[in-house]
Amino acid sequence: MSPTRGSGRMDLGRPGPDVPVYVISVAAELTGLHPQTLRTYDRLGLVSPGRTGGGGRRYSWRDIELLREVAQLTASGIGLEGVRRILELEHQVDALQGRVAELEHQLAAAHDSLRATLDERAGRNLPALRPSPTRSVTVWRRTTR
Repeated sequence: MSPTRGSGRMDLGRPGPDVPVYVISVAAELTGLHPQTLRTYDRLGLVSPGRTGGGGRRYSWRDIELLREVAQLTASGIGLEGVRRILELEHQVDALQGRVAELEHQLAAAHDSLRATLDERAGRNLPALRPSPTRSVTVWRRTTR
């Protein structure tokens, strides 16, 4: 846990977004859904709440937000299979965006490394010319007669 800003004490009032602490009745109240609907969504795999040792469901804040999203989608007329597919696609998009960010970081590091290598060699060898559509290079050769 991180200290509360400026107070120097721990923030014990709010659990993290992935901590399963809300019982099904509280989750139902927070989402506006019936507890039986939450059980159905759990059986269908749309949301996967944590479990207590006795098997009781415990929902995290992230689960609550997901349930609200499912409720909005079903209220707009999308069936549960459609909702499942939308959630899968959103998960794939998030994963792909993370991968793109990782690859962009690697590309920037490679560019920096290449730039440093070219700058280092510039003092020892002929200067490296970067190709440009407005410049041309002419090669001169001596001929011996």
